[in-house]
Amino acid sequence: MWIAVVFSLYQIATAAHLVSLPSQIVRAFHVGFLMLLVFPLIASSRDAGRLVKAGAWALALAGVAVAVYQFVEYRPLLLRAGDPLPLDIFFGIVALFTVFAAAYVLMGPALPIISGVFLAYCLFGEYLPAPLNHRGYDFSQVIDHMAYGTEGIYGIPVYVSATYIFLFILFGSFLERAGMIKLFTDVSLGLVGHARGGPAKVSVISSGLMGTISGSGVANVVTTGQFTIPLMKRFGYRAAFAGGVESTASMGGQLMPPVMGAVAFIMAETLGIEYYEVVKAAIIPALLYFGSAFWMVHLEAGKFGLHGLPKAELPSAARALRERWYLMLPLAVLVYLLFTGYTPLFAGTIGLSLTVLLILGGTAALGLPSQVLRVIFWIGLGLVAASFFRYGINAILIAALVLIAANIFVEGGRKTLDVCRASLAEGAKTALPVGIACAVVGIIIGTMTLTGAANTFGQFIVAVGETSLFLSLVLTMITCIILGMGIPTIPNYIITSSIAGPALLALGVPLLVSHMFVFYFGILADLTPPVALACFAAGPIARESGLKISMEAIKIAAAGFVIPFMAVYTPALMLQDGGPLAESVGYAPAVAYIVIKTSLAIALWGAAVIGYLRRPLAMWERLLATVAAFTLIAALPITDEIGFALCALFFGINFFLKRPAPVEPARRKAGDAAE
Repeated sequence: MWIAVVFSLYQIATAAHLVSLPSQIVRAFHVGFLMLLVFPLIASSRDAGRLVKAGAWALALAGVAVAVYQFVEYRPLLLRAGDPLPLDIFFGIVALFTVFAAAYVLMGPALPIISGVFLAYCLFGEYLPAPLNHRGYDFSQVIDHMAYGTEGIYGIPVYVSATYIFLFILFGSFLERAGMIKLFTDVSLGLVGHARGGPAKVSVISSGLMGTISGSGVANVVTTGQFTIPLMKRFGYRAAFAGGVESTASMGGQLMPPVMGAVAFIMAETLGIEYYEVVKAAIIPALLYFGSAFWMVHLEAGKFGLHGLPKAELPSAARALRERWYLMLPLAVLVYLLFTGYTPLFAGTIGLSLTVLLILGGTAALGLPSQVLRVIFWIGLGLVAASFFRYGINAILIAALVLIAANIFVEGGRKTLDVCRASLAEGAKTALPVGIACAVVGIIIGTMTLTGAANTFGQFIVAVGETSLFLSLVLTMITCIILGMGIPTIPNYIITSSIAGPALLALGVPLLVSHMFVFYFGILADLTPPVALACFAAGPIARESGLKISMEAIKIAAAGFVIPFMAVYTPALMLQDGGPLAESVGYAPAVAYIVIKTSLAIALWGAAVIGYLRRPLAMWERLLATVAAFTLIAALPITDEIGFALCALFFGINFFLKRPAPVEPARRKAGDAAE
């Protein structure tokens, strides 16, 4: 725990420039801390024997030794770049071995195997037949490229992990400990808990709200899912469907601004654009994604006659906001800073600082004898927080130290300090899979920059796209989903965007849209079997097989598959310029038109998948809805006109045909037991 706490404090110190180190050293220390934490933590959590624990500490210290070596030899390494000494090669091998071992023990064999294949390609690719071969590289050159500099392990992904990502993970960790989960849950329950299928709608909304502060899908599952999945089962939803709803909604947290998943920060850094540009491109697709999940659970509830909770048992959304509105202040400030041009690092530092001051100040204020003094205290603390913009981090740091000292003597203060310590430790623990994935995937990027391996696959996509852009998109989608079956979203995005991004750009797809296309299917890949991480995380909570939950999640997310395709053909869906529609009717009308068209396509997909719209649908009606949705997506000559006509026909038939009573829900024994 204390290693994790020190790790988090180090990250805060470097982000706030309390400690100024060269970028290469910041990255090396970040990876060193990851190695120091992951091996003993995994060995301890698996209750390993003494010998295994000793081996874990040996690997941890080896990872630290690499970081210390880079710190001590920083200038000499720069001067002899490209001409490494034998000792450099030795530590480079140790760096590669520990990173591979960390990825294996934390995430399983898939990602290390894929990265290992790329590393082997660097060493032996010259012996492959054309066009797969390369000119050949010496062993020392490969190790130097991968283990030093900013092209391999310590590339852009690790830089982003060591700066933006870790800070935002800490921000979310502190907000969760401060009570943000309860606020989001109470607001969701108050808004939709009483509606048809209310428990599942609560899951969608609370997961969407959680996504604004946490970019981790699996973390969202295990936080909000602890409450929403048993609630859904209690009110008649099948266990697999309940787990699928929570998994689908939680994975969407990576798409939901302002604090999107780690991929969004890597995307901004890779493309050299402001983070708010990524947020702007993501906001409409994110709302449509959650809207589609909301629609699916609404239809499922209608099909089986699932009702909401009694209003008398529900909390008041207004009251929840009245009592805990102050928790929204750091998030509001964060959004303001991101959208007014400040860097994510600056905005994240401010957001985290405000959250810490709120938590510490809350307990300190309770120790004051009168309401007047509490008001004066909060006004003063607000002025101190605002002084950041003029005097920098020192004012915040002094205020935090004073509040820490005050909490030692105030009633309940020590408990608050324990909460802060737990938030620091939990933040570091949550950052482990992200940071290690960024380090090991750097080997793949290093292979591409060294050998130019991305060109071969990219040329194939371009060749396919000359005959059909749609086939190129399908090929890219399949690549994302296949990769996503074994590796997390971050390496999935980095690998596929490195290969397909330039190829889709060559076919006329805007660069940001092509990267968002890959990002979107990287997220959906985490819902696809056989390795659907979010679904398997939901399994123990739902008491159902992760595989069954994954099959339901694919159905619930089915409508979401249409969004990235429609954005490629009409970039206005991501608030981007370009595309024939925007050129012919103008930018604003194009945005309105594509949002309406996408919403209709989502509505049709949902009805086709669930088989219900006001009444159970016959197979021919579901087929009609599928064809109508597909024609709205296709973006070929007159397909929109055909799609709107089929859409009107479908809704007309559904409206005029008789509406029978809904199917009576079959409660599962597990649901009855939970009730």
